[in-house]
Amino acid sequence: MNTLFDKIWDKHVVQAIADGPTQLYIDRLYCHEVTSPQAFDGLRKRGLKCFRPQQIFCMPDHNTPTHDQDKPIEDPVSRKQVDALAANAREFGLTHYGMMSQDNGIIHVVGPEKGLSLPGMTIVCGDSHTSTHGAVGAIAFGIGTSEVEMVLASQCILQQKPKSMRITIDGKLGTGVTAKDVALYLMSKLTTSGATGYFVEYSGQVVRDMSMEGRLTLCNLSIEMGARGGFVAPDDTTFEYIKGRQFAPKDDDWEKAVAYWRTLKSGDDAVFDKELVFDAADIEPMITYGTNPGMGMGITSAIPELSDIDDSGRASFAKSLDYMGFKPGERLLGHDVDYVFLGACTNGRIEDFRAFASIVEGRKKADGIVAWLVPGSWAVERQIREEGIDKVLHESGFEIRQPGCSACLAMNDDKVPAGKYAVSTSNRNFEGRQGPGSRTILASPLVAAAAAVTGKITDPRILMQ
Repeated sequence: MNTLFDKIWDKHVVQAIADGPTQLYIDRLYCHEVTSPQAFDGLRKRGLKCFRPQQIFCMPDHNTPTHDQDKPIEDPVSRKQVDALAANAREFGLTHYGMMSQDNGIIHVVGPEKGLSLPGMTIVCGDSHTSTHGAVGAIAFGIGTSEVEMVLASQCILQQKPKSMRITIDGKLGTGVTAKDVALYLMSKLTTSGATGYFVEYSGQVVRDMSMEGRLTLCNLSIEMGARGGFVAPDDTTFEYIKGRQFAPKDDDWEKAVAYWRTLKSGDDAVFDKELVFDAADIEPMITYGTNPGMGMGITSAIPELSDIDDSGRASFAKSLDYMGFKPGERLLGHDVDYVFLGACTNGRIEDFRAFASIVEGRKKADGIVAWLVPGSWAVERQIREEGIDKVLHESGFEIRQPGCSACLAMNDDKVPAGKYAVSTSNRNFEGRQGPGSRTILASPLVAAAAAVTGKITDPRILMQ
């Protein structure tokens, strides 16, 4: 008790049913084009309007192409979904940031950068990676389409309160180790189900030292451990990031807001259902070798031997390696790759592009590498150009695409062909996630950049010396 999660959750309880769900008030609902059409249809059938339309923001991202966005979308299914979201937003009087709008991008990138996601809020979206917004000190989690309809109609949702977990990472990260590596390391230790039923609070020196972009990456990947969501207590880093953004409180309201936000932390006497502690010294740049995000290892390590795997998991382990074309005990350093993807709601922010550019500057894209560098929003794209990062990338043989979810998932044009290897900064490496038969190796922007200029899985630390 007396955790940060308790404080935010309890403040949003409308009513609770004994031994049943809680009716929870939702401060912000984000809608994208994939999980919202049926929800809006449900409102029509029942003759309902949105209860608090000013709290709802709509944005296409999954199906948007990352080139020629000023032209009609060629894929008919994608075009229909994007057009439906625009029409639904108009009909129900909702804010809509459409394609080519300066406010458009991936919804989990745009929300924080516009100051829509604020400390102490409850935030939901029909997308599992809604946990990203927890980085500002909010309770943020993904919901299903029927729940999207529920929030549209009532600005509330029925939820069972999850258990609480605190993950503390002490010490300082080494050279070339990023927030993405921290997340992949945690997943390798907890597996993809190790946090099931929990909401995770991240703490410790490593987390305190992280930029907001790093915290957004870390919280984004909470769901990949099975967690309901993850968050970080707001602090000066949070406030500096939010201040001055479009929807952030202004003037006297800002001072009042910060005074309240400073109270949003777990008490010294807080009791968590589970606590885990890790040492930053144990974390090196990470890569995945299998077909779930928990199958990760340090970049200098070897894939586990079959004898190291529990009997119950050996069949799926072997199947995963067969799909990836890898063998137990194999080291992946030096393994040829075909594609590199920088982007997604995991690593499509300005800090990620700075990191990528820091490796490729003065070098050239390797022959045979197809690189998709996709900003998470038009705001990120503008900042890339303002900082001259676009020139660095262009001189090294790279091009910047237009914002969108892109090659994170095979719902748009950016698909990795069957059998090809992609070093990807996205969040999932399931079979076919980036295209039927594609083979995904999850990694940080630094590892992706090293692969882009060498054509192989390469430890970025050797390029940082």
